[in-house]
Amino acid sequence: MSKMQSKESIAERTRAYIDSHPSIKDCVSKDLINYSSLARLIMKELKVSNEEAVMIACRRYAQRLGGSDHEMDILRILKDSRLEMRTKLCIITAKNDWTVMHKMDNLFRDLWNEKSIVQVVQSTSAVTIITDKMLKDRIMDTLGRFNIIKVRDDLVEIAVKSPEAIVDTSGVIAYLINNLSDAGINIEETISCHTDTIFVVSKDSMIDAYSVLSRTIQSAEETVGQS
Repeated sequence: MSKMQSKESIAERTRAYIDSHPSIKDCVSKDLINYSSLARLIMKELKVSNEEAVMIACRRYAQRLGGSDHEMDILRILKDSRLEMRTKLCIITAKNDWTVMHKMDNLFRDLWNEKSIVQVVQSTSAVTIITDKMLKDRIMDTLGRFNIIKVRDDLVEIAVKSPEAIVDTSGVIAYLINNLSDAGINIEETISCHTDTIFVVSKDSMIDAYSVLSRTIQSAEETVGQS
């Protein structure tokens, strides 16, 4: 391998390392990091010995990240967002096969006519249904209790309702999830539907989760207002 190829490989691996560690990337983008310490950490993790090449790669990537204030784009979205909360929910996880889907067809038609709110997420192995707790037995009986994999009760839905621009702005959902995660809040389910970002948490986590999201929006308002 030539010396040029080796340096290029180190630069690529350094950028990949920074990208895979959001907290480090955030500090690098804001020039809030000791590059000598970062270089030594990367050298240890990636098992490379060329400190100069790693240091140069870190500084060059910092210049690139600092050239665009993507976080401010996210904060502008959150500044104009608002929260809505819905309590007494449950999550029903059922098998994903044709018999379950067939039974769901008529059930959801009836629920739609009754203006009941039901959210469905389908994967290759299961179907997750988020709905009012009072509909739990009706849904389970209709689908067949032998088709039910898991039921979670006493849940709360917090919806972050954002402006249309969120559709074209990357990183907003990750930003919110990171804030909730840093506060030690477990997210039971998360759904993105057009301009709504929906988090389902336990009743015990309701107040903390709402407070974190509320503070995040308030902080965005203050930060954008000062810029």
